[in-house]
Amino acid sequence: MDSCLLIAGEKSGEEHALSFFPELKKLCPETHFYGVGGDDLAQNGMEILYHLKDFSSMGFSEVIQKIPFYFRAMTRLENEVLKRGTKTAIFVDFQDFNLRLAKKLAKHGVKVLYYVAPQAWVWKPKRAGVLAEATHTLFTILPFEKDWFKERGVAQVRSIPHPLMLTYQEELKDIPEKPFGSWDDKLKILLLPGSRRFEVYNLLPQFIEAVKELRKDRKVEVHLVKVRHINPDFYAQYSMDVDVWYESEELVKAMKECHLALAASGTVTLSTGLFELPTVVCYQASLLNAFIFYNLINYKGPISLTNIIHNKMLFPEFTQGEVNAQRLARVIRTWIGQEKVYNELKSSLKETKHLLSGEDFSVPLYMSQVING
Repeated sequence: MDSCLLIAGEKSGEEHALSFFPELKKLCPETHFYGVGGDDLAQNGMEILYHLKDFSSMGFSEVIQKIPFYFRAMTRLENEVLKRGTKTAIFVDFQDFNLRLAKKLAKHGVKVLYYVAPQAWVWKPKRAGVLAEATHTLFTILPFEKDWFKERGVAQVRSIPHPLMLTYQEELKDIPEKPFGSWDDKLKILLLPGSRRFEVYNLLPQFIEAVKELRKDRKVEVHLVKVRHINPDFYAQYSMDVDVWYESEELVKAMKECHLALAASGTVTLSTGLFELPTVVCYQASLLNAFIFYNLINYKGPISLTNIIHNKMLFPEFTQGEVNAQRLARVIRTWIGQEKVYNELKSSLKETKHLLSGEDFSVPLYMSQVING
């Protein structure tokens, strides 16, 4: 039986893989898929050598601690590829690990399909050269990436719809209109303080203070999306400040309900862009991660994905010490007080989903042709 290595080392990577994997399995009934993934991929017939809950890590400091584990895993996976005679590998995001392994596998003649291109234009532009040497096909999800990678020598690049376009395919058909002044009765503000403990503990108090500032002159209804792995006692201290609570899987409902958002930097700020929800973006990292970001990375552009794909600052961004309640409240007062500013922002946000539509082709079919070829 033919085999194919698949690596989805994070939960987001597994979600990306699920956008093509069930159909790919049907198109390749004689191929055995194995590698790194989670329960959902396992339920779809993939053999899990490493579970993503043991594989993923957050932030530079945690990655450093797991380096010995990653090197052992890389050696094992390379040996499995040789033992099983695997000719094709599908790598989903997870750039530091996957790029190193791609170089190793390419030397053995393995065709590497790299799904969700690493953001080399932010972190390390030289990685485009590695992708040019080690990948059969690179799949990009941001509108400018295809040309960026092709100009740097990557021969086969396919632009695909951003995974969020697939995740929200049905929900994006029905985005509520929220015209200027629709908050006159009460302003509904959505708080999205992130998923990492550090950012939630640092950003949520600032978000609450910003709300208190706004409540000095208007009625504000506060909505908050919480995550399960944050201690419930932490959220409980804000029970008097928050009016409506949501679980993570209710994000779409929350975005459709609210007028504006305060959010931690991350994929969620692209979700708010897709759902045309004006958002103030905040980024706070640990001292180590902040030092690395500001001193060892050359990228100086915007951090919010919505701003990146539009190539302009639609969402105001505040980082580290810039994050304070007065600044956040000031932006929101500008949006709700200046009709021209608000309407121009909403008009630009309507273009977000068009910028992320990608090429019109079937990813599972393309992958199956490479595997079976």
